[in-house]
Amino acid sequence: MAPPIKALIFDVDGTLAETEEVHRLAFNRAFAEAGLPWVWESEFYGELLAVHGGRARLAHFIEHHAPPMADVGRQKIDELHAAKTRLFAKLVDRRLARPRPGIERLIEDARSQGLAVVLATTSSVENAEALILANFGLDGLEKISAIVGGAGAVRPKPAPDVYELALSKLGLTPRAAIVFEDNGPGLAAATAAGIRTIVTPSRYAGGDDFSTAFAVLSHLGDPFEPYQHIAGVGDEEGTDMVTVAALQRWVSDDDDMLGLLTIGGRPVY
Repeated sequence: MAPPIKALIFDVDGTLAETEEVHRLAFNRAFAEAGLPWVWESEFYGELLAVHGGRARLAHFIEHHAPPMADVGRQKIDELHAAKTRLFAKLVDRRLARPRPGIERLIEDARSQGLAVVLATTSSVENAEALILANFGLDGLEKISAIVGGAGAVRPKPAPDVYELALSKLGLTPRAAIVFEDNGPGLAAATAAGIRTIVTPSRYAGGDDFSTAFAVLSHLGDPFEPYQHIAGVGDEEGTDMVTVAALQRWVSDDDDMLGLLTIGGRPVY
């Protein structure tokens, strides 16, 4: 019987690394460069994260929060977002956004076993590439099978578009992939696409609803930094890191449980 999981699909911001604080700093520097008297503090930025996509977040801020010089900002949205992307890459290059525990290890594990490793983002592809290159080296992009989505390419989460696009490009059914997310809207998007999702909550995800997650863990775990189990699968004794073997086992057990809930091949709800 073929292993059930053929692809790991990672959200980028907050999942691969705690990047949102770096995005906030980049936005503030872009505002200062443009001569705009705007400063997004951490608490306020957490509220703005309800709007997915940097450009959409910026437009929302201008239209709904009536900042000073809003007319100037409205005319410069594309310029501001481009400056923010450039400044984000510089900050990431200084390694201000390190991968979260277990990310590098699990990607290498997946590659060694022939699984596709995909990044799915509604942020810009340039941001994702900058993060990978800064942390994985010049050959870092070779470790990634594909980057799908990108700013403006799909509807933002919680719409399932980016995950449906990933499955389409991979030629896989939802049951053949696992998504890794960090917040409620991301989980909602992956769940709407029918994909099992493991959530590792990020700094700005406090209070989000993770009730539909396959598992909720503090992070993916490393040999000297085991994860803390919060909910769902992954609480078995002796397992403190997410590995491909563990994922295949959890999914097989889940499929077996689903099989027990059928009569004559039809699900019983």
